[in-house]
Amino acid sequence: MISNTDIADYYNQTLNHYQTWWKLDRVMALHYGISDAGTKSFAEELMNTNRILADMAGLKAGERVLDAGCGVGGSLFYMARQYNIQGVGCTLSEKQLKYAKKKAKQDHLEQAIQFKNQDFCHTGFTDESFDVIWALESLNHLADLHDFAAETFRLLKPGGRAVLAFYHSTTEFDTKAYLQKWMDTWGMASILFTETYVNQLENAGLKITQIKDVTSAIFPTARRMYRASLLGALPSVLYNASHHTSRYARNHFKAGLYQYKALKRNLWRYKIIRVDKR
Repeated sequence: MISNTDIADYYNQTLNHYQTWWKLDRVMALHYGISDAGTKSFAEELMNTNRILADMAGLKAGERVLDAGCGVGGSLFYMARQYNIQGVGCTLSEKQLKYAKKKAKQDHLEQAIQFKNQDFCHTGFTDESFDVIWALESLNHLADLHDFAAETFRLLKPGGRAVLAFYHSTTEFDTKAYLQKWMDTWGMASILFTETYVNQLENAGLKITQIKDVTSAIFPTARRMYRASLLGALPSVLYNASHHTSRYARNHFKAGLYQYKALKRNLWRYKIIRVDKR
């Protein structure tokens, strides 16, 4: 069973990889990009993911947003600039927290967005204190959605919404074990069936109002990750042979291979769900 410590270790150990391969300092994103007719670059695809989630949430100026698993805060920076929201981001990674806080200070957004080092399934925020909860590829770090669903219901105001982007499994039997290998190298706890996500959210009292499958649109990112893994394989192996490297940093390059091979075999898909609190 993966723990919060494992998740924090993964992001602490691999932040420099995202800075190198994902151009993190420029795009402020650790997620898949969504390609469409309007996107002309990888950076635009990454920003398009934020735009699509914001559109699905029906985001409005002045609303209060909780980014559950915020990474370095890129989505909150986007929402603060484009929608003038007030936001809080939760991350388990001390390195991500430091990165996000430094960026907020540099961009003079400290009054609009704050960041906390805490578990987004067990927060200290007061009941009904958020208009929107945003979880962009963070739910796959959870083995079970029960606590997250309950906390989402508790924190949302009546009429509040949550937008959740995640990877879901299409099969119970993975002949090559690509999904498990991907999970092991990316600090993930689960890739569940969509029905499992829906049932746990509905059991908490939330209503599913929209489901969007964007699998075909994330293929360019998956392919980019695969190619980066191939390019980084030999340097990684040589570096690991001559240096002491941590467990996630040592095998991180393999994740790009596993996710793409699994995707090509239709073992997983990418979906975005909107849920409402009535």
